[in-house]
Amino acid sequence: MCRLWIRGAVIKMARLVARIKILPADSETDMDAIAKSLKSHVPEGMELKAHAKEPMAFGLNALVGDFLLDDAEGEMEKLEESIKKVEGAGEIQVITISRQSVKMK
Repeated sequence: MCRLWIRGAVIKMARLVARIKILPADSETDMDAIAKSLKSHVPEGMELKAHAKEPMAFGLNALVGDFLLDDAEGEMEKLEESIKKVEGAGEIQVITISRQSVKMK
């Protein structure tokens, strides 16, 4: 959790939930392997909280993941770059970004 110091007071920064759709790089890509790889490749302070396969077309599936990250400048770019580096991940699409309102289990 990021903390912000303002004249002696500590303010905890909000956490964000980003829902991102990850398309496969090719038709032979194993989306379960991408999900396992993502859990270890996200930067420190971020995590893949949940994921699901979403059917696209012609038997292809996309991976939709919910990522937790701090509401700080540059965090989303770090997350996007780390996802693009995962083997088998093709294009990504940010579906939604919202503040985390409750503790996610």
